[in-house]
Amino acid sequence: MNRKELVAAGLALAAAALLPLHALAQADAWPQQKPVTIVVPFPAGGSTDMVARALALQLQAKLGGSFVVDNRPGATGTIGTGQVKRAAPDGYTLLVSSLGAFVVTPHLQKSVPYDATKDFDYISVPVQAPNVLVANAARPERTVADVLTLLRKTPGKVSFASSGNGSSDHLSAELFWQQSKTEGVHVPYKGGAPAINDLLGSQVDFSFQNVNAVLPHVRAGKLRALAVTGDKRSPVLPDVPTLAEAGVQGAEVYSWQGMAAPKGLPPATKKKLSDAVVAAMQDPETKKRMLDQGLEIVASTPEEFTAFQLREWTRWKTLIDTRHITAD
Repeated sequence: MNRKELVAAGLALAAAALLPLHALAQADAWPQQKPVTIVVPFPAGGSTDMVARALALQLQAKLGGSFVVDNRPGATGTIGTGQVKRAAPDGYTLLVSSLGAFVVTPHLQKSVPYDATKDFDYISVPVQAPNVLVANAARPERTVADVLTLLRKTPGKVSFASSGNGSSDHLSAELFWQQSKTEGVHVPYKGGAPAINDLLGSQVDFSFQNVNAVLPHVRAGKLRALAVTGDKRSPVLPDVPTLAEAGVQGAEVYSWQGMAAPKGLPPATKKKLSDAVVAAMQDPETKKRMLDQGLEIVASTPEEFTAFQLREWTRWKTLIDTRHITAD
């Protein structure tokens, strides 16, 4: 090896040695260099938006810098999610979405602008919540057994509202029918609010809604809660049985929110962010606010969320294929 080659080799080794230091320096600087944008691929005011804004406040307090929520709704969450996929993996663009964009919509639409199994670094699932089977309080059904009797007497005629095709409330109904060997009529709406309004107005018979979305109506006596879809009772509805307790096995569903980043986030930045998210969810004030609304704290690690995403991906693909669910 001549002198020129030795010098080149030495420079290459020095550069390689500096890479970890550069990554650490980058993580130390994050998030001070510019505002961090948290993209929510849904309109403001919903559950996902609420979780994202709570996280933004906590992350700003714990890490410094500026965290800004940017609502980018459209195409069932895929527009905003695709935008995050195309962003630089530097920690300054993050995604907070419900399960739809991560594990459902890619199975319903012919093409989405990202691959949920390859294009993201999964950071954490901050919270989850069961859905709850509700009926207008004027309806005669008081138990899941009553609903099953009605479905068997009038198959394909009992209506179940949802916030849209492929939403967790829609999938809850499909799973409920599959596991109980019954059949109802799915009535999709453009969002949870209009579905709940028509349920309150007796335009539809039943719905599996996110517990936090209907809790005020249940407490006011306007909706009757018949069962929750979790594997245990909800602390905010302790007298309401699970579907399993009510005789329908294998129909557990949780609606959840997850935080992700474009694939390739520097490991040190990823750890700094995930640790801060977990700490944010354990903040007493934030935790109480979530629990009071029926949300359950998960605060998973990146490794846990990555494994969970794959399990959920397979589960919902199987149901969608079996039940022939489409986006239309």
